[in-house]
Amino acid sequence: MHYIGKLDRKIYKCITEDITTDEVIITDTQIQHIKERHPNYFERYFKHAEEVIKAPDYIIEANKPNTAFILKHIEDNGKNYEVILRLKTSEDPKDYKNSIITFLKVEEKRYNRYIRTKKILYKSE
Repeated sequence: MHYIGKLDRKIYKCITEDITTDEVIITDTQIQHIKERHPNYFERYFKHAEEVIKAPDYIIEANKPNTAFILKHIEDNGKNYEVILRLKTSEDPKDYKNSIITFLKVEEKRYNRYIRTKKILYKSE
């Protein structure tokens, strides 16, 4: 388990009011998943994961409960990122934390399609 940082519960309440911790982690299993499914993304881009979670541009409705589908454009490198973040609620085991399920770089066309076609729950100001 690797500590990533903290999230702002006020931002993520659009998913659920029942967020029981602000700590965000990623497990070794999920790191392996990212490395297998998206070669080189973890090494090249994962350093941006904390920024994506702390200051998302958009949170879009995910297809699973208590899950945030996060989109962020990073000005420094001109890239778009997607993070799927499972939020810990009172229904989850006590030792769970908010956990990154996946992280990837998203091409501009797909990023814009998500914004155009999906239900937006949060948009930064």
